[in-house]
Amino acid sequence: MAWEDRTPFEAIEEDYGLSEAAVIQLMRAELKPSSFRLWRARVSGRKTKHRALRSPDVQRGYCKTQYTRVKVGRKAR
Repeated sequence: MAWEDRTPFEAIEEDYGLSEAAVIQLMRAELKPSSFRLWRARVSGRKTKHRALRSPDVQRGYCKTQYTRVKVGRKAR
């Protein structure tokens, strides 16, 4: 959930009891240093990672298309 850009830290805290600081610490421990830096740069200040910055129209914890598979068709030759 933390890797996904659209899942707010508050939803992670509700589901798993991990604060934003704890999630950051976990990600630092589990990711390679370069992957952690890329993730931090991506989620820092991001509207979708903080409910207070999100549009009030969004009431869910994650994007409804987040866990759906997209079928990719073959290219015609």
